[in-house]
Amino acid sequence: MIGCLYTPGQRRESVYLPPSLLDSQSCNNRLREMAQESPHIEVDPAVLNDDHSDYASSGYDISTASLTSSVNDYIEENGRRYHAYFGADKNLLPTDETELNRLDMHHEVMLLLLDRQLHKAPLKNPQRILDVGTGTGIWAIDMADRYPSAEVIGIDLSPTQPGWVPPNCKFELDDAEQPWTYKPDSFDFIHARNVAQSITGWPTLLTRAFKCMKPGGYIELAELGGVIHSDDNTMPDDHPVKTFCELVAEALGIMGRPKHVTGEDLKKFLVDAGFEDVVIYTTKQPWGPWPKDKTMKQAGAMTLLVSETGMPAYGMAAFTRVLGMSKEEADKRCKEAFRAVNDKRFHVYNYFYVVYGRKPEKSAE
Repeated sequence: MIGCLYTPGQRRESVYLPPSLLDSQSCNNRLREMAQESPHIEVDPAVLNDDHSDYASSGYDISTASLTSSVNDYIEENGRRYHAYFGADKNLLPTDETELNRLDMHHEVMLLLLDRQLHKAPLKNPQRILDVGTGTGIWAIDMADRYPSAEVIGIDLSPTQPGWVPPNCKFELDDAEQPWTYKPDSFDFIHARNVAQSITGWPTLLTRAFKCMKPGGYIELAELGGVIHSDDNTMPDDHPVKTFCELVAEALGIMGRPKHVTGEDLKKFLVDAGFEDVVIYTTKQPWGPWPKDKTMKQAGAMTLLVSETGMPAYGMAAFTRVLGMSKEEADKRCKEAFRAVNDKRFHVYNYFYVVYGRKPEKSAE
């Protein structure tokens, strides 16, 4: 599963080598075994089509810069920059500076909703922490500061994390839905937040997480619900935000991903993977500063701020690529949704679910 490892000031591709291959004699023996076991690799005749004996003279770009640049390949679409390295549709959200700023601000919203707690799981001196879908890396960095004796690893599809981070924090370029190469029973805590729109195979992902979790360790999933609610009936059936979220759900369904994820869904995923003592924590995320409660009002105000770029972030690629809308129609839907959020007559919110569970002390594996 390991693709690229980041250290302050540099990004480079890396290859995973198990400890057993670090010894040179063992490595040579194993390489001989692999050569005997594996089928022959057919040579591309085009490689030998000229008189040059080396790759560079034949026009092949084998520089480290060229290899590394592939992880920074992006798609420019509708005026935004999108992920491409693991496949254009792997993540429909942009990866440009506008989106990174939104993610960092939304991190603050979620801290407000959780009483400034980075997690709900009852952790006790965790030594190894994995953040799946780390995004800008802000949660992982905060966790590294909170637990200075722990090693915190953040993985993501795109290299959008900062170079200067705490010494106990590092980032890796990876697709969490690919086979994991982490050792079994190696993490005290595994965390994933707002990744549902990019996950197709929850059971497989969580089975791998279970295997890599230490007995007694915790996993925590935090997801925003995709259904909009109103407690005072100020949201009509044709409310633009309601319609917007329904269209996003339709696109996700076409892509084979869950249209909506609830706390009960997340609990079932964890229980089915083998986790026990699963707890659901639910709170509301208001859209706009309409709540009376001071903390909820602040959270709503910040949600309103991130909605201006959040609507096109969630909508543009989903509507144009998946639903086949024109750029103009998709942009119209996004702007209508934001105008509706900005209308103080409408008091809408969605749920924020945090679900955590524990791996049994003695695994049934």
